[in-house]
Amino acid sequence: MDNRDVWVDYAKAIGIILVVYGHVARGLHSAGMSIPIELYELADSIVYSFHMPLFFFLSGLFFYNSLQKRDGISLINSKLDTIIYPYIIWSIMQGLIEVFLSDYTNGNVAYSEVFSLLWSPRAQFWFLYVLFICFCIAIIIFSIKSKKMAIFAFLLSVLIYIYPSVLPNSQVFQLIAYNFVYFTFGIIFSLYFSADRLSKAFFVYLSVFGFILSQFVFHFILGLNFTDKGIESLLLAVISILFIVSLSSRLALKPNKLFIFIGTSSMAIYLMHILTGSGVRVVLEAFMGVDSFVYHLIVGVVVGVFLPLLALIIIKKLRIKYLFSAPVSHVIAFLYNKAFQRIR
Repeated sequence: MDNRDVWVDYAKAIGIILVVYGHVARGLHSAGMSIPIELYELADSIVYSFHMPLFFFLSGLFFYNSLQKRDGISLINSKLDTIIYPYIIWSIMQGLIEVFLSDYTNGNVAYSEVFSLLWSPRAQFWFLYVLFICFCIAIIIFSIKSKKMAIFAFLLSVLIYIYPSVLPNSQVFQLIAYNFVYFTFGIIFSLYFSADRLSKAFFVYLSVFGFILSQFVFHFILGLNFTDKGIESLLLAVISILFIVSLSSRLALKPNKLFIFIGTSSMAIYLMHILTGSGVRVVLEAFMGVDSFVYHLIVGVVVGVFLPLLALIIIKKLRIKYLFSAPVSHVIAFLYNKAFQRIR
């Protein structure tokens, strides 16, 4: 792997650990566990101010090169196989388990919620749903004038982020408005900037200072929360993303195999961590009588990250197919051709 691949894996590893932390901490809070509320709310807002924008940014990094290697239809087909397929399979799988175990967990999930996934994404799976739409929008935009559209797409997405009311008032459109901007930021970064430059010690220290200062100003001086969307939250997320890029680039100079494995397995962790994290909370609380928030948090994050990794290793050993991707686009194309031939 070249250095660019390694730093991206580091960034994914940092991002997915924050995702697991966020969901575990929120699960403990929803369960009514005694926690220092002000510290919890601050940590929650800091993490949620940039951890999902980071993943949209990382996805946008490789968009333009992917579009250059294949046409728009081929790229959409590949995302049907690797984004929409796992979105549907794991949404249903996790949803049914949550319905079955609703007496032991925080939620009260109904079958109607589980099977409304085509128009109403739920739980952590909203990311895959919106990410696919971001790919489709970007393909349409860049099919017009290719590279020249990058700046235009980014500026347009900034305006939509600041003025989301221009889009229809629905959950999906709101999620697009608040996340497409980071996808286009990733495209811009891949075309005009280099992460290698940010690996220098000066930029790492500068990015750390920028991250701490921007988070302090946002939360303490302005008194805002990550849910307060506007130019302030956008700047905060961009500064935080650049901090992760700089830190990851620096760490990538001396790669660690475990961290890289976490990064390359971030999709599997993302799909499975709610089940594993919630499961360990139920075991600790209901069957072992553990009520320490710190203990739950540490064990929940560790299990939420490493149990999916263990499951992934077993899945690969047993050569189990079609859990994380499948050639559904080929099946659709085959059925379409068959139907077209019959019509003719």
